[in-house]
Amino acid sequence: MVRVVRVERSTGSIDRTRERGTMPWPLGIPAAVAVFFLLVPLVAMLVRAPWSGLTRILANSTVLDALRLSLLSASAATVASFVLGVPLAWMLARARWRGLSVLRALVTLPLVLPPVVGGVALLLAFGRNGVVGKAIYDWTGFALPFTTWGVVVAETFVAMPFLVVTVEGAFRAADQGFEEAAATLGASRMTIFRRVTLPLIGPSLVAGSVLCWARALGEFGATITFAGNNPDTQTMPIAVYLANESDTDAAIALSLVLLLVSVVVLVALRDRWLRQGPAL
Repeated sequence: MVRVVRVERSTGSIDRTRERGTMPWPLGIPAAVAVFFLLVPLVAMLVRAPWSGLTRILANSTVLDALRLSLLSASAATVASFVLGVPLAWMLARARWRGLSVLRALVTLPLVLPPVVGGVALLLAFGRNGVVGKAIYDWTGFALPFTTWGVVVAETFVAMPFLVVTVEGAFRAADQGFEEAAATLGASRMTIFRRVTLPLIGPSLVAGSVLCWARALGEFGATITFAGNNPDTQTMPIAVYLANESDTDAAIALSLVLLLVSVVVLVALRDRWLRQGPAL
């Protein structure tokens, strides 16, 4: 009799668990509308894609140059973000300074700042007559805006906060006991950072770098404002914008390339998002 009661209780628990996993219909309707709203534009792009002429469009030298520049500049921006952003993330996570919360808000501001505003800010800072740019130009004769390096700077400015936020959260969550153990064995702070701390947060470093690269690849507003549009600065998003004014098929084909990259990034990070969630 006791066993029967236990089975019944277990069955009741399973039923209640199933009920908790069932979405109430008042929530199901707006959820379905949200799915429709988010997926229909992507489906429309696939439906309207010029599949028969896709190879011809993507084989165009201008398209290939834009794609090459986008890949190279996004990679360079990711390297710069990694070199500068990882130490910054460590400082934000571990330092105990007054005003650190204000600094954190300022360095992550590009996450919410309109990209065009970021481009204007870069011009005022690093332009030929900018606060810093004027001194650079007077000293070296080099003007950063409207060059390939300007593309890298604009993408780094917009994309670095994605890496900083991701890695800062990982630094906060990392078990510092391993670092303390290494310190007791005589390891220097830099050795601990290189051989203990960084390996501990390795997955977050990869995730932050991939997000940073993807954001840099898709950057448009700051790039066109600070670097302009010429053969040396035309990235894929700019090429999509220009093609949409005269050749819709070309714009769709270029958009498909960026869509494919985005899907690859999402698939690569899917397990991390599902397993660790807020760690990003």
